Amino acid sequence: MLSDSVNWSKKAQKSVSYNFDLVLFWLTLGLLGLGVVMVYSSSIAIADNSVLVGGSPYRFLIRHLFSLSIGLMLTLLAIQIPLRYWEAIAPVLFVIGLVMLVAVLIPWIGHEANGSRRWFRFAGFSFQPSELMKFAAVIYAANYTIRKGVHMSSFKRGFLPLFSVMVLTGTLLLREPDFGAFVVITAIAMGVLFLGGMNWKLFAVLTLLLFVAFVGLINMAEYRQARLFGFLNPFGDPLNTGYQLTHSLMAFGLGGLFGVGLGDSIQKLHYLPEPHTDFILAVIGEEMGFVGVAVTVAAFGWLTLRMIMIGNQAARLERYFAALVAQGVAIWIGVQALINMGVNVGALPTKGLTLPLLSFGGSGLIMNCLAIGVIFRIDYENRSLMKGINL
Repeated sequence: MLSDSVNWSKKAQKSVSYNFDLVLFWLTLGLLGLGVVMVYSSSIAIADNSVLVGGSPYRFLIRHLFSLSIGLMLTLLAIQIPLRYWEAIAPVLFVIGLVMLVAVLIPWIGHEANGSRRWFRFAGFSFQPSELMKFAAVIYAANYTIRKGVHMSSFKRGFLPLFSVMVLTGTLLLREPDFGAFVVITAIAMGVLFLGGMNWKLFAVLTLLLFVAFVGLINMAEYRQARLFGFLNPFGDPLNTGYQLTHSLMAFGLGGLFGVGLGDSIQKLHYLPEPHTDFILAVIGEEMGFVGVAVTVAAFGWLTLRMIMIGNQAARLERYFAALVAQGVAIWIGVQALINMGVNVGALPTKGLTLPLLSFGGSGLIMNCLAIGVIFRIDYENRSLMKGINL
């Protein structure tokens, strides 16, 4: 045990020579750069249609770069904000998220598209409040776990209050409906509670209740049942319920080992729906092949692991709120990426979730960048403490 502590101390002192985590920096930069290239490549056929009505062939690329610029500015801002401020405003941030989820359901405020009311529209741009809610859920769940630490084994004082607000959040998300965001936020809350020391019996009960709730939600909506059965046998109805998945699988098949070449995808030419958002990994598979997909998956795995390691380092320094936030963001990015990849390869039913940091940007990309900025701040504070500097 003593030798492990000594080894960790030596590694920590060695890493302090840098003011930020180089691995996290290059992984983030690499995924964002790949996202810019693939958004342009996958959206070019859709953008060409807008040229006929006076639009630009670079329409989606320009909008993506605009969102990315805002996201990077928020990353730099988050690096400057001490984590204690996020801890202080956690309940307020969560309430703001809830208010926005209510507001988006109001017909003359929220914008409806494809049967869902998930967006605010202003000045030609849209914002999805469920993306803000993912970030708010990380901050609030970490704050709640720290505040209620001594009561985490109690059903009434530890488990029930957070469960109640998460039920309210889930109800609002399902009213949009946004089942994918509901799954991710549920995973964030459960993950942070478990890491924060929730009684394992309560956690097991919660897991069972959530499983029953998911089954019930699927049975309550015909379109969810159609997605489930379409996912189980996409080629049984390739022109209807299995349309997205069959074309996604075709894209992977056409790509082979090394791909058909950047920009040469066939499926993105109005065959594969949403090639620049939900199914951008399928375009990567077709243009860059198995090798490109493997590198992308490995990058997300390494990024998630690195954030967990930063959280573990914060926990060793007894910075428990910072530890839970870092691990909560890791759960968010990791689970959402895993679900999106699973949908693309036919391992999971369609959820409508984008690939973090890579898919066509908007509120999702902006909030991803903000969350990464908070991780950089946690890492910076860890390194400062190891140098003996109290911030």
